[in-house]
Amino acid sequence: MALLTIKDLSLGYDSRVIVENLNFAVNAGDYLCIIGENGSGKSTLMKTLLGLQEQIGGEIIPGDGLQKNEIGYLPQQNLVQKDFPASVKEIVISGCQARCGLRPFYTKSEKQMAKDNMAKMGITDLANRCYRELSGGQQQRVLLARALCATQKVLLLDEPVSGLDPRVTIEMYSLIENLNREGITVIMISHDIAAAVKYASHILHIGDSIFYGTKDEYLESDAGKFFLMQQKGGEK
Repeated sequence: MALLTIKDLSLGYDSRVIVENLNFAVNAGDYLCIIGENGSGKSTLMKTLLGLQEQIGGEIIPGDGLQKNEIGYLPQQNLVQKDFPASVKEIVISGCQARCGLRPFYTKSEKQMAKDNMAKMGITDLANRCYRELSGGQQQRVLLARALCATQKVLLLDEPVSGLDPRVTIEMYSLIENLNREGITVIMISHDIAAAVKYASHILHIGDSIFYGTKDEYLESDAGKFFLMQQKGGEK
């Protein structure tokens, strides 16, 4: 059963349409990469899926009992976020806030979940460190651990390797791949087409035309061939 079904979705700001007639479904265990040019509407789509922004038209239909507070989100970082003066463990456990409601404390199980996710991300030794003192790669691991505290079903990742050096980028992709293999559904915005076709099970390409299908179908499509050719040209 689909976790999310998107029907005739139109996106934009102030009634100005950026993308229209989006149709696709995300099933449990999928690894969906959303790609396209800057300004094509990728981040707008992610914010709309999260309920942070209203769609102009169409439907977003959750399935398999998925609730909005069961979606983990790793946004693009800005300078203010990178300089946040809290400890690693405080940031990680804050991912549990959506399920706390009016309860002003974390339960024993939530505290254990935070510890488990820090261990999974390899940052247990950083628990008492100040977040703003960490490297970019360490900060992304912290935010990924936080997102995992919010979900055991779906992760939405907006350019999770942006600004990271090549070695740390590979490590981050490996962490995300392992989470997907463990059963977490991944929806990721990426400018890295090579990584998208390496790791993704499905690709949504937003641009002058819209493509949605499996990775293999994308590689055989006109959009995939053109985009990959452009990337190869840029690497010369």
